[in-house]
Amino acid sequence: MDKWVAYAIISMIFAGFTSVIAKMGLAGISGELGLAVRTIFVAVFVFGFAAVFVRSGEVSLLTAKNYFWLGISGATTAASWVFYYKALKDGEVSTVALIDKGSFIVAVLLAALILKEQITPRVLLGCLLIGSGLLVVAHRPAT
Repeated sequence: MDKWVAYAIISMIFAGFTSVIAKMGLAGISGELGLAVRTIFVAVFVFGFAAVFVRSGEVSLLTAKNYFWLGISGATTAASWVFYYKALKDGEVSTVALIDKGSFIVAVLLAALILKEQITPRVLLGCLLIGSGLLVVAHRPAT
């Protein structure tokens, strides 16, 4: 197994825990406050990992282009997190988490348009399955 696949699987497992743990942490407070507290912890942990794993002198390799695109990525991450926590506060974890994973479909489309990545039949099938699953879980029958 490629190292990046193992990393992606580990990320998936932690992300699954994150939604459930976050929902528990939101008891009695707003999604915005919960997100702010969580983000402080994220920043501390990320800076800690960077202190351990970033090679000496690597910071000097940063360019204006890196700052620009990583800044835009940070802004879109913040927007995603704000709305995720607003949804998580009131919605079911299973539904909110699945709808959020619909971002896979958005990422595939943007990667094809912007990065010129190929949408293979395997990836297209994955998009269709995720989209179908999303519709099944998110659909609420009339009561």
